[in-house]
Amino acid sequence: MTLLAQEQVSELISLRHALHRRPELSGEEAETAAFIAEELIRLGADQIWRGLGGHGVAAEFKGLEDGPTVLLRCELDGLPIYEISDHSYRSELDGKGHLCGHDGHMVSMLGVAMGLAARPARGRVVLLFQPAEETGTGAKAVIDDPRWPEIRPDFAFAYHNVPGRPLGEIGLRPGPGNCASRGMQVLLWGKSSHAAAPEDGTSPGPGMAALMEALPRLGTGEVGDSDFALSTLTHAKLGEPTFGIAPGHGEVFVTLRCMTDERMEALVSDALALVATHTTGLSTDVLWHDVFLSVTNDAGATEIARQVATDKGFASYEMDAPMRWSEDFGRLGNDGAKAALLYVGAGETHPQLHNPDYDFPDALIALTADLFCGIIADILGTAPA
Repeated sequence: MTLLAQEQVSELISLRHALHRRPELSGEEAETAAFIAEELIRLGADQIWRGLGGHGVAAEFKGLEDGPTVLLRCELDGLPIYEISDHSYRSELDGKGHLCGHDGHMVSMLGVAMGLAARPARGRVVLLFQPAEETGTGAKAVIDDPRWPEIRPDFAFAYHNVPGRPLGEIGLRPGPGNCASRGMQVLLWGKSSHAAAPEDGTSPGPGMAALMEALPRLGTGEVGDSDFALSTLTHAKLGEPTFGIAPGHGEVFVTLRCMTDERMEALVSDALALVATHTTGLSTDVLWHDVFLSVTNDAGATEIARQVATDKGFASYEMDAPMRWSEDFGRLGNDGAKAALLYVGAGETHPQLHNPDYDFPDALIALTADLFCGIIADILGTAPA
């Protein structure tokens, strides 16, 4: 597995731009999945799995002898955000954009597939193109797929680009790497009434106001502290937009975020207790959305990545705190793989993830493909010349 030739890098950049033009949202990635599968066939994959956990695609590249399975994961989905860009390859689908860099992550793995033309000495490599990462449902759906036992890896690696860090710098963090998070939707029902006689109804307004003040106060500490928690009010709605009706229903959205899954359990319990305390006289229901487990990076897998980055002369740094944003890659570690997510700098002044003017830096494609080919070679060896 060698460094990519310049013509291969140019081809990969063109492939990213093609993917960037046609972003698909979580759970809708049919066109993207078909595009990826065809590329993997062209690049010589020994086996392709389609429709994993929805629209997921996985490709197997067999080593020369039996050995462990190394899985590399990337994401298929875009975001429901209108792209602001003057790029020739800007999104052709209004209100949808690859504004997190999943187009670049996919193409990095296609670069690895190019490198796998020279198979490893043993074991196998599986490239997983996962659906629905942005909603936190994709990794679970893939693992729940009945074909997952055919794929289940011994090692799993992935990366995410990180605006605000120097371009190409590799961030490493054994232990907690990304926070757990989940969306809490609180539904409240009372009884509507004429606005001239609010006393004849039961308004959820006072209970909502109390929750909107109390729930954010559950936040404690700073990210990196063992007790860190963040509770962010994101949406609220009371009644109908009219002047003649005293409201009878309402809803509150809050995002809960912690460094570990254990701390999340306690935060959920505290949040539910507040709902019970502040909604006397109302009917309530609590729904959960976008449930992400924490990403806890295996120390051994992280050390492999650290050594490869050092050997290749890549700049790297040890992160002193996990990322506050969430990633559903953590489920692969919970499933038994020695897993590590790497954090690759996208540039110190680069637009942030999910900004409407964000665009994945093409300069990272060859670097990350080379890094992951190095990880594969470290674990599985290289075929004899």
